[in-house]
Amino acid sequence: MIWHLIAAITAALGGAGIALLLRSLTRKRLPNWIIPVFAGLGMLGYTIHFEYTWFDHKQARLPQGSVVVSSEEGQMFWRPWTVHYPMPLAYTVLDRANAQIENTERGRVARFVLYRFEKQHLVSTVNSSGYQLFCTERAMFRLNEKGEAIFNSLTELKDADPLYQALCAADINPAPSAR
Repeated sequence: MIWHLIAAITAALGGAGIALLLRSLTRKRLPNWIIPVFAGLGMLGYTIHFEYTWFDHKQARLPQGSVVVSSEEGQMFWRPWTVHYPMPLAYTVLDRANAQIENTERGRVARFVLYRFEKQHLVSTVNSSGYQLFCTERAMFRLNEKGEAIFNSLTELKDADPLYQALCAADINPAPSAR
């Protein structure tokens, strides 16, 4: 967070520097108030840039084997530019590298962890949960701490769902089924 403060201050100094340059090029015909206005615009510009590049920056830092399966964009009335260009607010990542996939009599079964990243102010929060997916039924259940399915958390997946595609439709070498 300290780096964002330093970047915002640098953007403000850059904006003020541009205003000072414009004032000197116009032989001080521009009013003095243009300097703090340009400094504020520099900080606002940095903040907007950070809000829209947050998702791409975090996605580039994901470990190998991670797949983004969903993302959310939203609008906020105190950020009027998000009305026309919604900003990324959250995304969900599948830890495919550590997913346990096996073929059973019921078809392919996958146990995996989903991580949900949410942008709140300048810090992103992370929530993780274990899930089990029966590929033939396209039924996904949340798992409790003991690894047992919570059946009231049933979610039906569609064929085009990125999570279903990553676990069930992908050519993954599942572990042999235990009989």
